[in-house]
Amino acid sequence: MFQFAKAPRYLLLSALLTTSLSAVANNATSLPDIGTTAASTLTIDKEIKYGDMYMQMMRASRPMINDPVLSEYIQDLGHKLVANADGVKTPFNFFLIQNYEINAFALFGGNIGVHSGLFLHAKTESELASVIAHEIAHVTQRHLARTLEDQAKKNPATMAALIGSLLLVVAAPEAGMAALHTTTAVSMQGMLNHTRSNEKEADRIGIATLAKAGFNPQAMPHFFGRLAEQYRYTTKLPAMLLSHPLPESRITDSRMRANNYPKVKLPPSERYLLAKSRIVARNIGFSKTSALNWFNAELKKATPTQRQELNYGKGLVYLDSGQYNKAQQLLLPLISAEPNNLFYIDAMTDLDLYKKQYDKAIARLEKALQYQPESSVLQLNLANVLLEAKHYQQSLNILTRYSYQHPNDINGWALLAQNYAKQNQRAGELAAMGELAALRAQWKLAISNYTQAAQQATLGSLDQARYDARLDQLRVQQAQFEALRTSF
Repeated sequence: MFQFAKAPRYLLLSALLTTSLSAVANNATSLPDIGTTAASTLTIDKEIKYGDMYMQMMRASRPMINDPVLSEYIQDLGHKLVANADGVKTPFNFFLIQNYEINAFALFGGNIGVHSGLFLHAKTESELASVIAHEIAHVTQRHLARTLEDQAKKNPATMAALIGSLLLVVAAPEAGMAALHTTTAVSMQGMLNHTRSNEKEADRIGIATLAKAGFNPQAMPHFFGRLAEQYRYTTKLPAMLLSHPLPESRITDSRMRANNYPKVKLPPSERYLLAKSRIVARNIGFSKTSALNWFNAELKKATPTQRQELNYGKGLVYLDSGQYNKAQQLLLPLISAEPNNLFYIDAMTDLDLYKKQYDKAIARLEKALQYQPESSVLQLNLANVLLEAKHYQQSLNILTRYSYQHPNDINGWALLAQNYAKQNQRAGELAAMGELAALRAQWKLAISNYTQAAQQATLGSLDQARYDARLDQLRVQQAQFEALRTSF
């Protein structure tokens, strides 16, 4: 699949939180008396709005993985768990961050982030699912809102600092733990105690969700126990253990709860193993040599049923390093055996693109779309191949429809910008780039791009009217973003 440059690692999250916290601090003494329910601190609607805002900041500040194949996998896994969770009040969105550190976290509004490093440490899909189920429970139980409420009742004067500390603990544990030390000792201890109780509750509810979804409930204590043992004597803990402490009592409690459910023995998940191989090949930070060494080491101890997923990953490494014949030798038998497997279709499309065999790729993708017409992976791949083959209008038709249906997907807008650029349609290119900027809360850039697009469009045309209308929307969104960012 086409790959885009990663966003720079700005300190935007910290900067925006600091700005918003200063405004909150000025009003700290006028905070209302907060009751016993989390809804009195944050309504569900406001949590969703905060979640949208944080996602915009994350897109601008963190190395998000915008790979449609991996995105579709993590969304499918996450929503399978959500479908079996109780108390769901918000939509859910699952996303991946390229980071070797072991971590996963839940933000406001059902946004759950997973570090790519987690795939290296989770031995089965059930273990990965156990971490995600735990994060889903944080959302359904509204732990962020409940923690804020608990601290607001105890010490309203430090509310602003606590908001920032809590959010940083969630998304950037090391920075968040340092921020906690800037609050009073009483507030800090109260927050940590509240967090420990939230962790146990998330374990309990997460295990129930895991079991209902058909995964192995023992996966949670197995994974947590192995993680705790691995880092028992180290002075530098991974991010996940900073924000999710693992005392022995918590592991014991999760093991006892898992024992209440029937034992489940599941075969290895092909999709999980393929996703893991794809991440090792492209999204863990390994050099090509290191990735090949990893796959070769794993192949030596793999069972026959696991070899195909490892060969897929090895094939991707060869593909990305320009060794196309070696890549084809590994990938061709795989797609021949499973012609509708999206992982294999995507890899073979890459190979066809490198070899400029556009008609072959188009035929394969159009055939696959007959069986999976809503697949983001297939739609984006086909649009990309048509673009490379200079079938601009056909590609544009797909991308226009796709971006309308998936307005938060950076891939659609990026390809749309490329399409307009290749056709020398500057107005369309600027508008698509404006949408990319808006997804990252880069409001000045978004408004500037749309202003230029409107100027480039024919006077009185439908396009000019559309760009002007979008400009009005962006200015409203910018004002709403700033108001939300500076108020609580």
